[in-house]
Amino acid sequence: MAPEFGRTLVLIGTAIALVGLFLWFGPRIPFIGRLPGDIAVERENLSVYAPVTSMIVISVVLTIIVNLLGLIRR
Repeated sequence: MAPEFGRTLVLIGTAIALVGLFLWFGPRIPFIGRLPGDIAVERENLSVYAPVTSMIVISVVLTIIVNLLGLIRR
């Protein structure tokens, strides 16, 4: 087997573990989903929730982490 296949499996496993940790600890993070700019519409037969600001914050944090990891690997 190619060494790249093993590396790919490790990366996929790490990603799954990180998603699992986020799902496990996600409800304990109080500000995610309740920031100003998160849109919530509740009506009689309709409920829509769009966490716009929370997703921007998560995107910025993940971008910083990925860039730092890229700098470390060089």
